Amino acid sequence: MSVSSFSAEDFRVFKIDGLDQRMEALKERIQPKLIALGDFFSQELSVMTGEEMFTHVAKHARRKVNPPNDTWVAFSGNKRGYKMVPHFQIGLWETHVFVWFAVIYEAPIKAEFGKTLMEAADKLKETIPSNFVWSIDHTKPAVLPHHDLSVNELESIFQRLQSVKKAEILCGIQIPQEEAVKMTDEKFVERIRDAFVELIPLYKLT
Repeated sequence: MSVSSFSAEDFRVFKIDGLDQRMEALKERIQPKLIALGDFFSQELSVMTGEEMFTHVAKHARRKVNPPNDTWVAFSGNKRGYKMVPHFQIGLWETHVFVWFAVIYEAPIKAEFGKTLMEAADKLKETIPSNFVWSIDHTKPAVLPHHDLSVNELESIFQRLQSVKKAEILCGIQIPQEEAVKMTDEKFVERIRDAFVELIPLYKLT
């Protein structure tokens, strides 16, 4: 299998000081794995969604001083980009791997999607796996565990998506570093695939 899981050395890239030094390590160690994940899961997601999905590996091109604290490959139905449309991500922080379905603040459908989620809140509380997590800011590692949220709390998140300009919503899984580094390549792929299967209904709601 061309796709490989992340190693302890991969996670240590985020301890490297300096923008140029960390970016060099990201390009050498992490981006080849993200490209391989992109090639593999773009095909899988195309089948799951019924539309062609294109890959977008984070370039971090706008950074001039601070080195990135996370990196990712995104998948969207738009060949030119992903931030403006509902999309999927696989990536990592120093502490964990993440697998997301995401609608971030650049997406013009945010408010409409927030209304759709509000209408589906009761069903989503029941159908989203209890080990999944939500995020309201893709630039921060903090998450809201699904099993901790009431329907009212979910509705509050969905309402925020409609009314706050910079609001975002992401749903998916986190794999702690200590667990990820022990995974076989096959188990890693299986875990990501299983997460995407559970996230496809959210994508369909868009």
